[in-house]
Amino acid sequence: MGFSYVVEHMEEDDETPTALPRWVELEYSHMRTFAGPDASVKFTHLSKTASASLARSFESQSSANAEASRSQLAGFSCHQVGVLEVMKEDGVPVEKVCLLDPKADKELSPEDGDGRFSWFLFGGILGDDPPRDRTSELRNLGFPTRHLGPVQMTTDTALGVTKIVVQDKVPLSDIPYVDHPTIRFNARESVEMPFRYIADDNKQPRLPAGMKEHLHEDLNQSFEF
Repeated sequence: MGFSYVVEHMEEDDETPTALPRWVELEYSHMRTFAGPDASVKFTHLSKTASASLARSFESQSSANAEASRSQLAGFSCHQVGVLEVMKEDGVPVEKVCLLDPKADKELSPEDGDGRFSWFLFGGILGDDPPRDRTSELRNLGFPTRHLGPVQMTTDTALGVTKIVVQDKVPLSDIPYVDHPTIRFNARESVEMPFRYIADDNKQPRLPAGMKEHLHEDLNQSFEF
């Protein structure tokens, strides 16, 4: 197994005692697609119910398309303990874990995938707008840090960009992006997303499967009185 991408879940689950919100599950699922079969994605600091919910969601995803899942998706693990405890269990020292931090002095480069790091850590904040710098909670733990450029990304996009840089050896500046795209549902309905995304071959944002439909449902619900 190659790199591990670690998502320290930092959302408040108080309002969702039985499961993660649908949009969170979609973004977390997309991370496995981005990371690919040569990597693993660890989700840490989940509540007991969120951990069980996410594992069930992934397992049903795998069983629904078992062959494709095995060949295309990263492995996963769900943890109720935080990243420091998982590092201790796996014998991974702090200096081998790179925290992706918007306030880091140095940008991520392909050389960062040459053995200096084995884990890449993200705060599972999932696109605050405006950013609230909850990454500071992880920054204070002393990890080496790198940034991914000046534009706020969703966490699944940040993981995808990191994979492209450290595994595919593509510099940050050579990755095709689309910033603040307008997602159109039909001639009258659309929503602008205040984040940077990786662009696909058609210069459209690479959204999680099911996210466009979920956004449309949310838009419709917001107009129900």
